Amino acid sequence: MSPPTIALAPALRIRPAASADAVALADLAERTFRDTFAAVNTPANVAAHISASYSPAKQLAEIGSPQIRTLLVEHDDCAIGYAQLRSGHTPECVTMGGAIELWHFYIDKAWLGCGVAQRLMESVFAEAAKLGMQAIWLGVWEHNLRAIAFYRKYGFHEVGAHVFHLGNDAQTDSIMVRDLV
Repeated sequence: MSPPTIALAPALRIRPAASADAVALADLAERTFRDTFAAVNTPANVAAHISASYSPAKQLAEIGSPQIRTLLVEHDDCAIGYAQLRSGHTPECVTMGGAIELWHFYIDKAWLGCGVAQRLMESVFAEAAKLGMQAIWLGVWEHNLRAIAFYRKYGFHEVGAHVFHLGNDAQTDSIMVRDLV
């Protein structure tokens, strides 16, 4: 499927994921993770992360978890992006109360630059506000400069760092936060 022209952008639909979406979400999550990180990490580490993180059963459990909100972006009933908000743990460097984690945020590479990410980020902010959150935090790989620039554009700023294990590789994620109020 080819990306839309600007005129087709309103045809995008962003909705909460349902249990019936687990297989499509697993496929999208694996594909977008590979597209983003496979070229700059070892195949073994990428495979280990995908195996541990993106099975249909894992996605089904996440969709059903009260700590996770999954938003799915569709075009013509095809999943092209997703975001997950996760509550339960906030690092010490995120000092404001009422913060939720933007745990995953991915757009299919064919749709990058088409306005999909912007629409999804607006939906993420609306969902977090609906949950009564006052801030959003995230971890982003220090070498993912495109993502860091995108998050800065939306008002996120760096407040710390933590280690993210990709397979057996300990990588540094910058922790970024944004107020919602």
